[in-house]
Amino acid sequence: KARTAANATQVDGDEEMCSGSSSAPSFLALPASATKSALKSETRRIPVPPHRTTPIEKDWINIFSPLTEILGLQVRMNVQRRCLEIRTSKATKEIGALQKGADFVKAYALGFDVNDAIALLRMDNLYLDSFEIKDVKTLHGDHLSRAIGRIAGQDGKTKFTIENTSRTRIVLADTKIYIMGSFQNIKIVRDAIVSLVLGSPPGKVYAGLRTVSSRMKQRAL
Repeated sequence: KARTAANATQVDGDEEMCSGSSSAPSFLALPASATKSALKSETRRIPVPPHRTTPIEKDWINIFSPLTEILGLQVRMNVQRRCLEIRTSKATKEIGALQKGADFVKAYALGFDVNDAIALLRMDNLYLDSFEIKDVKTLHGDHLSRAIGRIAGQDGKTKFTIENTSRTRIVLADTKIYIMGSFQNIKIVRDAIVSLVLGSPPGKVYAGLRTVSSRMKQRAL
């Protein structure tokens, strides 16, 4: 009898708990001061290669102004660590401002012009992509040099043609290739560069780029 009574009381207690848990709990709203105190300043460090230290000194105003005026970030150059540090402040309004600033500085550190890198701050559909020639085909010695020459062209003609046709920007850093542009345009550039690395003549690549660009214009219309 004692066991049955205990079981009955346990069942009643479980029912009460279930009925109590079915009602949603109510919490008081946090004051505005609590949310402000919870937000801490975030910091990013972007390493700067040795060959880009002097250009950063020359273009410091052009790098510093967009980060502080457009994004409301705080910026400083750490000479000992050879990196550029950015962090959020009270003037930072956008949540993704720190990431945009980091992409802007990284693009400049990779070798893009400061005026081209600023586009990453103003437009949301621009990205950075990179790959190496050895990812396409393993080349050594003169074969590797000729592949780089085919991508650049005489006086940079091939590179400029690809950039203007696909509305992208390309940086050739030895065997590494960096591309800045929209997702669709980056794919067009990658296909063109892969064709050049594999040995296609520039004229054939130009024809393919003209076809793709005409299709893009028709879609835009």
